[in-house]
Order: sequence, then C-alpha cells, then structure tokens
Amino acid sequence: MRLEIGLQQKLEQRLKLAPQIIQSIEILQLPLLELDRLIKQELEENPVLEAKETVEQSEETSRKEKEEEEGQGGEFEKLADLEGEWPDHFGSGRIDKSTLEKDKKLEAMQNTAARPLSLQEFLFHQFNLLGVTSEEREYGEKIIFNIDENGYLQYPLEEIFEFEKDGLSRNKAEKVLSMVQSLDPPGVGGRNTVEVLLLQLDPNDPDLLTKEALIRNHLEDIQKNRLPRISKSMGMPLDDVKRFLAQISILNPRPGALYSNESPQYIIPDIVVELIDGEYVVRLEDRYVPSLRISHLYRKLMKQGADDVATKEFIKKKIESARWLIESIEQRQNTIYRVACEIFKIQRPFLDHGITRLKPLKMQTIADALDIHVSTVSRAIAEKYAQTHRGIYPLKFFFSGGTTSDQGKDFSRVSIKVKVKEIIDDEDKSHPLSDEDVAKKLKDQGLRVARRTVTKYRKMLDIPSSRQRKQF
Repeated sequence: MRLEIGLQQKLEQRLKLAPQIIQSIEILQLPLLELDRLIKQELEENPVLEAKETVEQSEETSRKEKEEEEGQGGEFEKLADLEGEWPDHFGSGRIDKSTLEKDKKLEAMQNTAARPLSLQEFLFHQFNLLGVTSEEREYGEKIIFNIDENGYLQYPLEEIFEFEKDGLSRNKAEKVLSMVQSLDPPGVGGRNTVEVLLLQLDPNDPDLLTKEALIRNHLEDIQKNRLPRISKSMGMPLDDVKRFLAQISILNPRPGALYSNESPQYIIPDIVVELIDGEYVVRLEDRYVPSLRISHLYRKLMKQGADDVATKEFIKKKIESARWLIESIEQRQNTIYRVACEIFKIQRPFLDHGITRLKPLKMQTIADALDIHVSTVSRAIAEKYAQTHRGIYPLKFFFSGGTTSDQGKDFSRVSIKVKVKEIIDDEDKSHPLSDEDVAKKLKDQGLRVARRTVTKYRKMLDIPSSRQRKQF
C-alpha cells in the first residue's frame, strides 16, 4: 500500500447563515422577558441605540421643569430673601450626591423581593431556641443540613456521624434527632414515609394505636385502596376503616415542600385575545418591547464626518448593529402576530365554547397559510403565551393531533382527554368504569379510541385505576 501527500482542488456548495440572520432567528425564539433583558443589555452596550419613550419622556420632563422655573422665578427670589433674614431656619440647599446614590440603592433594595427562608434555615432558627448546648448544636447542625427539600433525613445516622472513628455518642445523636423531629413542620426529619406520617400523629389522640397500626402495617394497602383486606386483617368494620383513613389522609407525606425556596415563575403573555363587538381581536403585548431608534446625535456625526477614522468606523459598526437589532425585533413581532392571528382564526370554536371544542392543528397548516417555513412557526410559538378569556395558554397548546368522529367532526387529543375525565367523573364510584368501559362510552359518542389510548390519557391526567377509584 502506497501512502503519499498531495494537494487537490474541490468545488462544492455550502449554505452559511449570515450573523444577522442568526441574530434574527435567535430573537424570534426568545420569550418576552428574555427579549426585554436583551434590549436592556443592548441599550447599555450600544451608545447609538436609544428607546423612543425614554427620550421623549426625558425631553418632556426637561421642558416642564424649565417652564416651572420660569413661572416661579418670583417665588424663588422671596425664598432667597427669607433665607437671608432667618438663616437658622434654612438648610444650605445643597444635595450630597453620595447621599442621593445611597438613597437610590436603598430604594432598589427595598423594592427587591426578599430571598425566601430555606427549610434548613427555618429549622436551625427553631433549634437554637430550644436552649441546646454547644455539643447538641453541633449534632443538630449536621442532622438539619442533611434533611432534603421534602423534609426527609437523607442518610442514616451512621453515615452522617462516624461514631467509632470520631468517638461520638449514638444515644446523643438519637436524642438530638428527636429534638429536630419535634420542630415545625410536623413530620420533618423522618427517615421514610412511615416515620414522617407517624411523627404527625397527635400523641393525645385516643385512637393513636389504631392509626399507628394502619400506617405501619397497611400503607401499601391504603395506597392501592384495598380496604376489605385492611378490614379483615385488623378485625375492624369497613366503616371504621374508612373513618380512620379519612383522618389519616390529612397527613402530609412531604412536609418540607411547604418551605420550598424556589422563586415563583412569572408568565407574561406575548399575545392578548380580546372579544370586542362580537369579534376576537389579537394584539401584541408590547409593554416590554420599547420602540428603539438610532440616536440623532450619532446620525449627525456620521453625516458631518468624524475627524478620527477609527471613531467613524466604530460609529458605523454600532449603527449597523442597532439597525439589525431594530429590524429583527420588528420582524419577530410581525411574525408572532401573524402566526397568532392564524391560530385563533382556526381555533375560534375554542374561544367560543371552551377546551372541548379545540380543533386538531399542525404547524404545517399555519406555515402553508402564511407561506413561511414550518421551522419559523416552531420558533415563533416557542415559550410564547396567549392570554384569553379562557385562561393563559402556551401557544404550543393549540397544536395537537386528533381524530374524526363518525359524524365527521374533528376532535383534538386535548378535547378527548377532557371527555375521558368527564366520563370518569360521572361514573358510579361504587362500580367504577374500566378503561375498556370508557372506550365503549367514547364509541357511543362517535369517537373510536382504543383502550390502551384511554389508559395513556388517564395516566396523563393522574387519574387512578378503577380498582383504586372504587369506594366501598
């Protein structure tokens, strides 16, 4: 075999996207809050870019202040005379800039949401109020900071404390764990579901032993709704079993979840659909998208011609960057608006009658109607929300497959799920319907849905099986 090095010429075609096109695609995909963040960043970094509203408000404020000063000239002269007569009653009139900056920082801090207290911090504050010794505080700190967000102790005490190696006391660790388990929320510090539930029982409850036996020995039977088995095993009437289970059902298997330190996720809709004079009007929510423009000052500099070539080149690049950003934002708004209008033209039955009338819809249908690529539709609806009188929905919600009834009507998967839920809600709870029975009822309504599809939809809706739904 012969090896050699050589040069070859090759002619090929490649499709490359210009940076401006890539920027336009990225801006189209951005949700509203991300776009707002991007605009603020560009306003800070690009000196030739400015927001029209900000400039107009600033000019209006300056004009009003000037008019007020001219109209109140006589009043200022009177105040100056008074200041000369009674100097002790007037300040210097000078404003300390550092004080003003501090006041702005203080105002910003006061308007910032406080970080929520974590479960561990909440427990540690309570633990210190128990009057513990320094040794107990050391034990308690290790235990508390090994409790997860659900309130469970994540590891056995043997893994948290190396008793033999460090010479620590197991009895002391168990005692401190009991102290931690006495804190709020009830059930915190349990090592498993059984212990978490047992810790929430009232020690003075006359039925304490019965409830403990139910939790210790029949938790799986409770979860699977096997009440007759519990009744037979405990020698207890079925009505008493149901009464005790109703009392146990108020216990919380995840006590720590009440103190989650996750910040709430806010949704700002990109589209608002309103009913005006019998017609649905689609409009863009553009409060977070200020009108941008290129500063007149820099336009003037470019026309006059800057003395420094480097400065002129810098201004030219910044103007081009600002122009592409403005055009990309305008194109984004226009595309989202056109896509939303087409969506709600097709989904008007949903607006009129609710979720049961949601129609099957594919992105390709919207793309064909607007003569754009389907990937553009996908980017336009990504992480975008629409506010309607039926609620706030992601735009992707309005796209789903479906089926056609025997009468020729189209039903989306979402509307079929709603029908499945309605059938199960109306069933006789003492004789709940199986998935096969639900499929038959859908067939009676003209919808041919397989039993396994009903099972899939039921699980997606978090509806238990017929055995678990049965009421005795």
